[in-house]
Amino acid sequence: MSVTDTDDRLASRLAELRVQRGWSLDELAMATGISRASLSRIERAETSPTAALLNRLCVAYGLTMSRLLSEVEEEAALLLKADQQPVWHDDASGFQRRNVSPPANHFKAELVEGVLRPGARIEYDAPPVQGLEQHIWLQSGELTISMDAQRWTLHAGDCLRFHLTGKSTFAAHHEGGARYFLVVCKP
Repeated sequence: MSVTDTDDRLASRLAELRVQRGWSLDELAMATGISRASLSRIERAETSPTAALLNRLCVAYGLTMSRLLSEVEEEAALLLKADQQPVWHDDASGFQRRNVSPPANHFKAELVEGVLRPGARIEYDAPPVQGLEQHIWLQSGELTISMDAQRWTLHAGDCLRFHLTGKSTFAAHHEGGARYFLVVCKP
């Protein structure tokens, strides 16, 4: 797997967040359940974290994934052209995430495009921020979202709005995958 500039900036930002909190790799490993060796490799950009591991790190740091990924992009103007929108891939889970909104710290909502290959499944242990408001608008395919005891299956055109709590799972249909837009509203 090749390491991109985004991977390098993400690795640096993750290392910076750990150091800012005064945590050792061992302390972060205890907080996230990610091995010290894996954390070290992620911080040195020897490997890119999966969506699930990145979520665990976001939980530890109290950041949304959108916020973390936007922090590794350079501050942009109000308009972000399609070819400038950063795309992050998690090959292990079959997830592709495009930050559609220009990065900005002073706005509360972010627009993200998510693509899950057929049969892809992402499991998150906990939300990065409890009660985070999200809106998911499915563009194509079929997507099943589970959160604690709740479960929804979305078809093209369906929109689901919820506050993210507890464990969650995103599972794409085994034939058509899923392409959706996600609005994340920070508190």
